[in-house]
Amino acid sequence: MPVSPPVRLAAMRAQIAALEAGTRTPTSILAFGDSRIDDCLAGGGLPLGRWHELVGEGLEIETAIAPAAVAALMARPLAAKGAALWVFRRGDLHAPGLQGLGFAAQALIQVQARDDAEALAVMEDALGTQGVSAVLGEVDAIDLTAGRRLQLACEKRGGTGFLIRRRPYGSMAGRTTQEGGSAAASRWRIAPAPSRSPDEALGLLGPPCWRVELERSRGGRPGAWILEQDESHGPHALRVVADLAGGDLAAAEPVRRAG
Repeated sequence: MPVSPPVRLAAMRAQIAALEAGTRTPTSILAFGDSRIDDCLAGGGLPLGRWHELVGEGLEIETAIAPAAVAALMARPLAAKGAALWVFRRGDLHAPGLQGLGFAAQALIQVQARDDAEALAVMEDALGTQGVSAVLGEVDAIDLTAGRRLQLACEKRGGTGFLIRRRPYGSMAGRTTQEGGSAAASRWRIAPAPSRSPDEALGLLGPPCWRVELERSRGGRPGAWILEQDESHGPHALRVVADLAGGDLAAAEPVRRAG
């Protein structure tokens, strides 16, 4: 017997109310492998079957290089288990850069969208598709309705979304800094940080580093760290170099030297 429109509407309203109240519990998490980060996240790790928001600072609002790199490292373990899709507005996704982060760019499905509305629609469709484990999308702004639709799509098949806030070049300044998308499970602010040389005497380049702030976490608490890429540490290949307290380095680990 077909379900009547009022019943379907009531069911959707109940789902939305549960989202707003934060009563849904993710089926699984992906731990960073460091309690300083994991303890700030509900369940002890990055919630899967949800979507997460990443935003940059300064010029990063337009280039989104640092947020995209951290999002790729977060999504990398999921991309190894199923299909991954990246939706962008500008055709400047750098495949060699993704390879340097250990993300198999050749296995990535890339989609170029005309505007934010189309990008969000593609993300929603992909998240609701069987076999897609991770969807990354570059969007200037997202409102609450679109955020709820993304979350419902994540719950449909268990996919995890990473929404990278990126303002198109030449567009009105300031839009990307607005508070939107409160349906996100977490909100991260990413900025580049100086790399630490493994041997200053030789002038060798160290692994890439980022200043990472967890501004909002549903069911968790904020936190801030300096992270660097480290293939030997955790599923995300992200290692805490230092905690940040009041904007300053709270404690740093010694630089590990090769050999």
